Amino acid sequence: MPSMKERTGRGGFTLIELLVVIAIIAILIALLLPAVQQAREAARRTQCKNNLKQIGLALHNYLDAYTRFPPVSVLPADRLSEPWSGQARLLPYIDQANLHNLIDWNVSSEFTANPVVCQTRVPIYMCPSETQDRARPTAALVHYPLNYSFNEGTWFIYDPVSGSVGDGAFHPNRAFRPADMVDGMSNTLCVAENKAFQPNLWDTMNPGTLNSPPPATPAEAAAYFGGTFDSNGHTEWVEGDVHECGFTTTFTPNTVVPYVNGGVNYDIDVTSMRDGESLTAPTYAAVTSRSFHEGLVQVLLMDGSARAVGENIDLQVWRSLGTRGGSEVVGEF
Repeated sequence: MPSMKERTGRGGFTLIELLVVIAIIAILIALLLPAVQQAREAARRTQCKNNLKQIGLALHNYLDAYTRFPPVSVLPADRLSEPWSGQARLLPYIDQANLHNLIDWNVSSEFTANPVVCQTRVPIYMCPSETQDRARPTAALVHYPLNYSFNEGTWFIYDPVSGSVGDGAFHPNRAFRPADMVDGMSNTLCVAENKAFQPNLWDTMNPGTLNSPPPATPAEAAAYFGGTFDSNGHTEWVEGDVHECGFTTTFTPNTVVPYVNGGVNYDIDVTSMRDGESLTAPTYAAVTSRSFHEGLVQVLLMDGSARAVGENIDLQVWRSLGTRGGSEVVGEF
């Protein structure tokens, strides 16, 4: 029979030993968590790129059916309008035919006519890294945001008086053909990421004339501040306004355009006039592509290929990628 000394020698851990074990476990968890987070983000980036590829496939199927890419919106020349977006026109080609069938294009030329479509979440239009994947209720409608916007060029969007449009691949009242992409389909941006619930200034009424050059820096963009401030940019996937379904290459990806409202610092977009909301004022927009993927945004090119673009890309290269017919030499990017 073992002695009392032998029995007590087989006791449990001491307090110090227990603390050491806990400390080791804590260190292992601290080392493991970043790797787990990186793996999850890598998976989200892959899913995001797959969304873009699916949008690219839908655009090319639309092209096969209509011989042109969809317009970003259709604006009547004689009245104000809240038009359906190009994203809505792609619904049959992204496995959303039932949703598309709710739209009578001959009757409901404006998205406000169909609240069911407005409030529907379209999974392919949402990046898995988006932190505000939620509906936005308003007094009249419930909206759902999106994370993938059409390339509307450098800065100028649309003039309701002359009907002229900017230098991008998608514009109001224009359904471009592949032949219109003079720079080449593989050298022209098609779709890029945006953040939902983006702070923005709209209807600044500045610039108010045609041929206004784009601001070269965020500091220069301050000259165009004014109008109405809110945090509802890119929250209405159904609407054809540039601040809802488009982006511009005024600034490189993830560029911060600082603005203070009520003592709070924001990173904003700026739109001189919502396209479709005036019969006389032109639309200019600095609507920056932004992403939750650190240091980059993911883009779709007009040829249907998807890739990541670093936020440190040269501004002139980025703007060259945004034009459909500038005849610029882009090179590697």
